[in-house]
Amino acid sequence: MVAAWRREAPQLDVEPLEVLSRVARLARHLDRLRRGAFSAHDLETWEFDVLAALRRAGAPHELSPGQLLVETLVTSGTMTNRVDRLVTRGLVERRPDPGDRRSVRVRLTPAGSAVVDAALADLVEAEHRMLDVLGREERRALATLLRRVSAPFEG
Repeated sequence: MVAAWRREAPQLDVEPLEVLSRVARLARHLDRLRRGAFSAHDLETWEFDVLAALRRAGAPHELSPGQLLVETLVTSGTMTNRVDRLVTRGLVERRPDPGDRRSVRVRLTPAGSAVVDAALADLVEAEHRMLDVLGREERRALATLLRRVSAPFEG
């Protein structure tokens, strides 16, 4: 693809395509890999994202809806809908916020914890296979470089 662009648009420096087109293609492959790992546990990607945010929060594995917004980068209306759907599935529960009666906390249920842990184990195994073409030092170097490129977008 890059060679074709160099031939067809020689006036442009298409060097970024050598990196970023590969990143975009890799992201599509990773998305398919993740969807496969999650679907094996009857989860959508967004469900895993919410459950994983709660799991990473540490015991008692709960966050405010506002904290979930920050963790998952969605709007409040979207988060309300997502929490409603996860409550219906028994994967999370809403609890009164002990510090503010007007607010709630979203807590991972034992069923939610079990499913997110199992999905994470499958995801990590699949991602290890994806990165097996690189040695440990190469993976570290790539992670460092990707962190530098993505840092300006991470706020």
